[in-house]
Amino acid sequence: MPFITGYDDWKEKEVVWLHIQEISLQAFRNLEPLHIQPTTGINVFYGDNAQGKTNFLESIYFCALGRSLRGKQEQQLIRFGAHESHIRLDVVRSHRTDRIDVHLKRDEKKGIAINGIAVRRLGELFGTMYAVIFSPEDLSLIKEWPAERRRFLDMELCQMSQVYFYDLQQYTRILRQRNTLLKKIKENTKLYDTLSVWDTQLAQCGEKIIAARSAFLARLDEISALCHEKLTGGKDTLKTLYKPNCEQGQLEKRLQRSLERDIAFGSTQVGPHKDDILFLVNGKEVRQFGSQGQQRTTALSARLAEITLIEEMTGEKPILLLDDVLSELDENRQRYLMQSIEGLQSFLTCTGIEDSIRRYVQTDNLFYVQNGRISRL
Repeated sequence: MPFITGYDDWKEKEVVWLHIQEISLQAFRNLEPLHIQPTTGINVFYGDNAQGKTNFLESIYFCALGRSLRGKQEQQLIRFGAHESHIRLDVVRSHRTDRIDVHLKRDEKKGIAINGIAVRRLGELFGTMYAVIFSPEDLSLIKEWPAERRRFLDMELCQMSQVYFYDLQQYTRILRQRNTLLKKIKENTKLYDTLSVWDTQLAQCGEKIIAARSAFLARLDEISALCHEKLTGGKDTLKTLYKPNCEQGQLEKRLQRSLERDIAFGSTQVGPHKDDILFLVNGKEVRQFGSQGQQRTTALSARLAEITLIEEMTGEKPILLLDDVLSELDENRQRYLMQSIEGLQSFLTCTGIEDSIRRYVQTDNLFYVQNGRISRL
């Protein structure tokens, strides 16, 4: 699937409806063996905290992106006392059904298969199923360090574009090798002349990443601004800006100018691995000057914009994972969120069934979670 780096030539296209038909789990975190067939609308998983609700959402997320949504070591996903864990998920779109199998084994690499065929590289998994996660931890997108915002960029772009994933992998590999060489040059200056080869390769991959991020964020800015306006009733305006460490077309020159500094630090000081995103609410940086409510609404606007971006760039609707987010929102924001996800398959966790939820779900869409056991009402 090629990545579209410009938006002027986008064409209207029919969006493909996508949903999970069934999912089975064995020895995944604290969850008891499970096999369910969720509904195509909103599925609600409720119960007290620390019972396994988020763990269930994590199993779905893993099938979409091949990694934990909480960034933990994969060995920790295997139930305590078990030697291996298995996830099996059938995802249906209008023209086909795909089965995703994930095997996690202690002291071994994970195994992923699509329709019985082993995935050799993680990039081959992307595009089988798209997922967007909403959680209280989304505040870290606004409040934490640039690395968290780069992670947001990369995770979304990777699942929408295998090309971007491979470019990012290549850039990371070359960056690691260049940094190793920089450290060696401090001890052996004869290696200095070999740097130019790595500079050229790093610049070529880096320019592709900068272009992709720039295009993605330009469209994200447009969509999230509209979402933010509706969430706040027009009281606040949102501007999302890409802050590249190096402007497009200038990376190789910047690498050359930064060479002495790079050698002194023993690491590369310029490039897209130093990029950031700036969120402005009413013209002010929300990370520093916004209230917690404004920060939360900004994160929600960015996540809602992801839904539209995935539909535009892939022609398919994502699966939505909403981890205890309604309790953090006022009634107006709850209403807008629930209306925005209408028509999409969603998995929502909460501690209790509030009126704001009951009006959107049927009784057979409710699942009770207790001590790792999930039962349908």
